[in-house]
Amino acid sequence: MMTASPPLLERLRAETVALLHIGGPLMATQVAQMAMGFFDTVMMGRVGPVELAAVAIGTGLWHTLFLFALGILMALSPSVAQLHGAGHHGAIAPLVRQALWLAAGLGILCFITLRYLDTGLAVLGIEPAIVPIAGDYLRALSWGMPSIFICMALRLFSEGIARTQPVLWVTLLGLLVNIIANYALIFGHWGFPALGAQGCGLATALGMWTMLAAMMAILHGDRRYRRYGLFQRWDWPHGPSLRLLLMLGLPIGIGLFLETAVFAAVALLLGKLGAIAAAAHQVALNVAAMTFMIPLGLSMATTVRVGHALGRGEPAAARFSGFMGIALSGGFMVVMAVLLFTGREVIARFYTDNLDVAAVAASLLQLAALFQISDGLQVGALGALRGVKDTRMPMLIILVAYWVIAFPLAWQLGIRLNWGPTGPWVGLIAGLSTAAVLLNLRFWRLSARLG
Repeated sequence: MMTASPPLLERLRAETVALLHIGGPLMATQVAQMAMGFFDTVMMGRVGPVELAAVAIGTGLWHTLFLFALGILMALSPSVAQLHGAGHHGAIAPLVRQALWLAAGLGILCFITLRYLDTGLAVLGIEPAIVPIAGDYLRALSWGMPSIFICMALRLFSEGIARTQPVLWVTLLGLLVNIIANYALIFGHWGFPALGAQGCGLATALGMWTMLAAMMAILHGDRRYRRYGLFQRWDWPHGPSLRLLLMLGLPIGIGLFLETAVFAAVALLLGKLGAIAAAAHQVALNVAAMTFMIPLGLSMATTVRVGHALGRGEPAAARFSGFMGIALSGGFMVVMAVLLFTGREVIARFYTDNLDVAAVAASLLQLAALFQISDGLQVGALGALRGVKDTRMPMLIILVAYWVIAFPLAWQLGIRLNWGPTGPWVGLIAGLSTAAVLLNLRFWRLSARLG
């Protein structure tokens, strides 16, 4: 039987170690960020159903807006990675300073938008009792927007130079502050007033400012960052540099928005099928979101590895890193698919004591098992493509996969053909599978041409 040559095996091992070294802290970071939403939900659930619904709706709104703006900033990571790989360290700080201007602008726009978003909730038919509470939550949380986007720009700079452990420590500190502030401000402990949903928003904003302060402290105190001279001078906004960031980042932001929006739209479809279907969908989707955090962290690491290799002028190494990242992401999700399929009933009962909801959720988790594999492959390919600064075609692929295939099929199967909650999930699987195939083909062809 033929075996791989030792050099290839060594190369596979080395690349795996490098990806996990960069991606490990990023995986943990994504899980920690999800934990913030988990603790918000648990604590608000103790206040009351109306307050919990208000925070849930508000979270969906601000998170969608946040991801769109964050996507624009994500142009910074591959740009820094390529400069770092090329050894052009002096060009990194000016680019990051321009990204900070962009981050500040996005933060101010999001701050203003969140303060008035509740005016549209009544138009959407949201229960009147929920609207003012959601508005209080969003206005309180809006104070954190300028800080979190500046923090994200600094985080993306750190990721681009393959320094990801500080990102994890900063996020964990933000999570800790968020939990403590939630306890104090939601329920009124330690002499603070009981502010409910408004307190939850303030706690999130306080966590965001804490993360920015911690990130700034690390950048000033760690000598490994000083060589870049990030804060040695002041740069005013530079139009051409900002346009380059926007041209690269805007398609990423639109792609993230389209992806987030299709899941929100499918959730609305499930709402038309009744409370049991909607609740079961939320269980299955929450499980899928948790497992997704690992390949998402690997995808970010893949962007950095591909960018470094291209910066060094090694397109073959960039291609190898890209496909290794995709393979690891897909391989992990294969394991998750097996675990979800075999443990679907136990997982469903962990989330709910309602037997009807648990039964439907278990059936959806079977579909979520298939969902896993496509999700891992598509996010891995997206990370590889961002590493080569290819963002426009992936955006178009996402548009087609989610809004030409996934959502129309979800509507047709779930509503028109009465497949029940299974129908929308079949639509999602079809869209994600299409995205996975097309994005991987795109990286295959593009990386081949680079060599």
